[in-house]
Amino acid sequence: MASDILLPGQPVSLSRGPVPKLGGGLYLKDGQVRASLVGVAHYEGSTLAISRVRAHPPAENSVVLGTVTRLSPLQAMVSISVVDGVPLPAGEEFNGVIRTQDVRATEKDKVKISDCFRGGDVVKGVVISLGDARSYYITTARNDLGVIFATSEAGASMNPVSWQEMRCPKTGRIEKRKCAKPETL
Repeated sequence: MASDILLPGQPVSLSRGPVPKLGGGLYLKDGQVRASLVGVAHYEGSTLAISRVRAHPPAENSVVLGTVTRLSPLQAMVSISVVDGVPLPAGEEFNGVIRTQDVRATEKDKVKISDCFRGGDVVKGVVISLGDARSYYITTARNDLGVIFATSEAGASMNPVSWQEMRCPKTGRIEKRKCAKPETL
């Protein structure tokens, strides 16, 4: 059994054998053990239960997911909705900023924010500092960081074709983005 975070209704993968005694946060439906809480399944003696995972504010080196809300020539504003793999409660998002110097590790002086992000893009980043009183500073200067989901002008979910381009499957048109390397590669 993996230590992945489960969402309510999600089936819990069990090793072969009889269904264990179920503790808090789990239920049985149609012969399948399912989560009723957001959390990690673990054994407490012979009982399988879910520990509730609590959301926490971002800290330095926290991996965050967020949506680009506003762009300026020098920075992209991000609404942070996931911190270290734990979704934040609705309405309790944090603000983040990706500055031009934090977009990529090389050629920092040639970065144009409009070529890297667009409003509505979902971005994976790492908190580099707590920033100012209003927002956290985020970096995307690693291969595994950047845009992980984007919608084209035609309204389709785009696919990454390189570290700086995504293609619309409807129109075939290529748009510039600072893409995160897909986790499957």
